[in-house]
Amino acid sequence: MLTRRAAAACEVAAWWAALTGLWLVLVQTVDVLECCVGAGAALLAALVARAARLAAVRP
Repeated sequence: MLTRRAAAACEVAAWWAALTGLWLVLVQTVDVLECCVGAGAALLAALVARAARLAAVRP
């Protein structure tokens, strides 16, 4: 059984991977700067997605 921190890390990592993959598919030119910006934006969006899910679940 995963601890809460491990479950949270897995959830954020899954969101990050999906959003980074989507970014790379949608961007036309893939260079180092684009990859860094996409990964950073995806990490921020993954954290926001987790926070939104937790806010929706709490009574």
